[in-house]
Amino acid sequence: MTMNEVIIELKESENTVHVYEKSYVEVEGCMLQMIKIDNQKYIVVIGQGKLFDDIQGDLQEGYKRCPLTHENRLVLNTYLEYTNPIALGNKGATIGLGDRLGLASPGHIRTIEDKKVHPVLAQQSIRELSLTNRSYKDVMDAACFAVFQEGYKEGFGADGDHLKVEEDIQMSIDLGFTMLTLDCTDKIDDTIDEATEADIESKYMELPQEEREKVEGKYLNKEFNLTNSTMTYDRLKVMKYVLIYGNAIEFMKHVYDKYIQPAKRGIDFEISIDETSTPTTPESHYFIANELYSNGVKVNSMAPRFIGEFQKGIDYMGDINQFEKTFRIHAEIADTFGYKLSIHSGSDKFHVFPIVAKYTKGRFHVKTAGTNWLEAVRIIAKENPELYRKMHKYALDHFGEAKKYYHVTTNIDAIEDIDHLSYEELPSYMNDDNARQLLHITYGLLLQAKDAEGNSLFKDAFFETLHKNEDKYAQGLIKHIGKHIELLGIK
Repeated sequence: MTMNEVIIELKESENTVHVYEKSYVEVEGCMLQMIKIDNQKYIVVIGQGKLFDDIQGDLQEGYKRCPLTHENRLVLNTYLEYTNPIALGNKGATIGLGDRLGLASPGHIRTIEDKKVHPVLAQQSIRELSLTNRSYKDVMDAACFAVFQEGYKEGFGADGDHLKVEEDIQMSIDLGFTMLTLDCTDKIDDTIDEATEADIESKYMELPQEEREKVEGKYLNKEFNLTNSTMTYDRLKVMKYVLIYGNAIEFMKHVYDKYIQPAKRGIDFEISIDETSTPTTPESHYFIANELYSNGVKVNSMAPRFIGEFQKGIDYMGDINQFEKTFRIHAEIADTFGYKLSIHSGSDKFHVFPIVAKYTKGRFHVKTAGTNWLEAVRIIAKENPELYRKMHKYALDHFGEAKKYYHVTTNIDAIEDIDHLSYEELPSYMNDDNARQLLHITYGLLLQAKDAEGNSLFKDAFFETLHKNEDKYAQGLIKHIGKHIELLGIK
């Protein structure tokens, strides 16, 4: 029995059958192809042998119809090497394309498949998982099935994003994630920047004398030359950086020694120091990198806290000239140590992308996530406007609650009253910064909202609409993420 014969048979017996042509593959005496019946996806498997026996599904006459379960994803990983994530290393451009819904990766793949960039398709923080009621298994499953669906064989990454707790770090490694973003926020002492010099001196003197002498001998009266810049440190700077970042550096070394090195496989180790109240100065960036590398810790990328505002879902806020001046030095530091600069909350930061491309010479990592949710909301506004109206009003009522999770400067009063807009005008909200942030940070509340009987207020209708408009969603992502790719100079 051929795959075409099976598809014809299915189309005769089912209401709606969609075939994902790029998914077709022959391996281990079997033919595999992904299909969608109504809004449910399956893998059709024809043949015989171990693969046919291993994959789980309903046995039909001459073939199996297999659901997209975690167990079946593991079977694909066993027999189709390209469905496994890989470590992408520190060369070239990579882009994190977090998929909060488990539906965006096909559109992401179509966006980058002919570009000189590698995608990190599985990318979620613990915070995002808790707000969407998903697990790391769900995230990995969705990414791997998308790779199979699109027949993408160029390699993709999987990022345990913004992890702080060792239990979560071990979990991500055990599940096969190939990138670890270590969030050091809780280990960074932000209070030091506001302390007086006398208080800094007093606190510094509490450190062991041997530790103080070692760091002073390493940095005081020394020059550290970069390509076009020089790093120098007076005693106040040394004291401040030791107090601000000392515990964080110890945490980085601990995680590297306990989890990254013993893994015995490629793991892209990223350091995140970006979620702090004050920007990372070039001097502090160099200090952290030098301490890590002098202790044998190799990182693939580092995410400083750049000057200005990298708020969710909108463009860069701040002095672009000052950003360029300091970013140039951050890029020099990254080049000196051989890792990539990572730009977090990179969604929609169109004004800074040409600067990123220029000074990194195309060797960078940019993280996006929320913008993919917003493109999904745009589809809802176009295709199910009444659902969008309800979601919009609910988001307004619960905005204060959502702000507990994100830093935004949204002006709610500037958002036009939704009752004044027609159905056709609703997608325009996705072009307004304030409305974008409103919908961006309330995603978890919207997906979890239930009525008095425990039924979903929005989630079921939301996903049903997206499933029905799968190609439109992919096209929206191609257009929007494509703009990111273009401005980042990726050919």
